[in-house]
Amino acid sequence: MKKVYTTTEWPALLQQCTQWKKDGDTLVFTNGCFDGLHPGHRALLAFAGEQGKRLIVALNDDAGVRKLKGTGRPRNTEALRAKAILEQSAVDAVVFFGDPTPERLIRLLHPDCLIKGGDYSPETIAGADFVRSYGGRLLIFPRISGFSSSDLYAEKKEKL
Repeated sequence: MKKVYTTTEWPALLQQCTQWKKDGDTLVFTNGCFDGLHPGHRALLAFAGEQGKRLIVALNDDAGVRKLKGTGRPRNTEALRAKAILEQSAVDAVVFFGDPTPERLIRLLHPDCLIKGGDYSPETIAGADFVRSYGGRLLIFPRISGFSSSDLYAEKKEKL
């Protein structure tokens, strides 16, 4: 069953992930702000879903997006962003995090595969070394030109 987990529900998510792993499911993890789900996001989520049986998407909470992206962001509330992500067929769970990075969540869940977009390098991906330390895979999905929430919102602002 698809579900959104708040930061206080991390123990319940851990329990669910533990059960999935007992069932033999491969756990895939990705994260981001996903402020305005565009074709690049959708392609990344579809790709991530192909890498294993269960896809967990960690979503920066609204305060975290403001810290990363500045005033005026997020454009969509965390509830709306979570709903849009959960509607993607590949996604099994969305979990909010308020830390600067999802490292603590990655260490809690021990995903089999960690995926980030092409604007990151292995050295800049939170949790990459940890996931690789136990044999997990790190994959970088190539960025799709022309699709960046920050760029799209900047273009709209210029047109106003």
